[in-house]
Amino acid sequence: MGKLRSRSMGLVVMSVVLLAVSLVMLTPFLIMVLTSFKTMGEIQSPTFSLFPKVWHFDNYAEALSRGDWLKYFYNSFVVTIITVVISLVLNSMAGYSFARLRFPGRDILFFSVLIGIMVPAQTTMIPTFLMMKQFPLAGGNNLFGQDGIGFINSYTGLILPFIAGSFGIFLCRQFFLNFPRALDEASQIDGASKFRVFYQIYLPLSKPILATLAIFKTTSAWNDYMWPLIMTNTEGMRTVQLGLTIFRGETNVEWNLLMAATTLVVLPLVVLFLAAQKYFVQGIVTTGLKA
Repeated sequence: MGKLRSRSMGLVVMSVVLLAVSLVMLTPFLIMVLTSFKTMGEIQSPTFSLFPKVWHFDNYAEALSRGDWLKYFYNSFVVTIITVVISLVLNSMAGYSFARLRFPGRDILFFSVLIGIMVPAQTTMIPTFLMMKQFPLAGGNNLFGQDGIGFINSYTGLILPFIAGSFGIFLCRQFFLNFPRALDEASQIDGASKFRVFYQIYLPLSKPILATLAIFKTTSAWNDYMWPLIMTNTEGMRTVQLGLTIFRGETNVEWNLLMAATTLVVLPLVVLFLAAQKYFVQGIVTTGLKA
């Protein structure tokens, strides 16, 4: 009886802590949405009010009229979808190779992948930019990468550096390590090639980790601000994150319109996570369990 009561108290305490943490994490999102319906006068008022006095739904129409948001969303969707699809293919194949295949230099190559996880992305941003700008035979460049702009102001320049990454390879490798070797041996006895084993056996079983990786890559590509800022300088190539800067003036920020636009920008990510949260949680759990 005492153990049961102690366990019940533990569950209550844990539930209260999780509820408190959830409220803390949801508060910024709630303030963002509520602020999007306020006037600038309410926002700048010395007395704080969580809810708007009058709900100004026209803030959303005003925000969308300030820029070419259809183009911004189109650019972000193109960059995000292509990045995620190619990334899932390359990362899953690389992760499978490191986990299930034996080849010379495998451990050294995987060690280099781990080093890539430890290197901050900011340190490689300028070298990557120079590679994109001086890419041979791209954007008017000659064979030596001169006389042109390379992949600047192009979808290729926004996508190419992120189609594969150390974290995605590591995540897929950890997942594929969970399966017993008997699965490979049985497939080889049946005469299946290594690619067929990957494509017909392992890939259908990897939905949880692919969904997890897709959420990570989608969030990263959709929310990326610095790389599009460096790689683009035309209105037609702006993404949604760059589009949000139009509400920032030299002396003030139109917070109500900025919050309205930000709510619309965040909405696709919220929908994606709600749709794939089952696979996301399952993928996170299974990568930490080795059979």
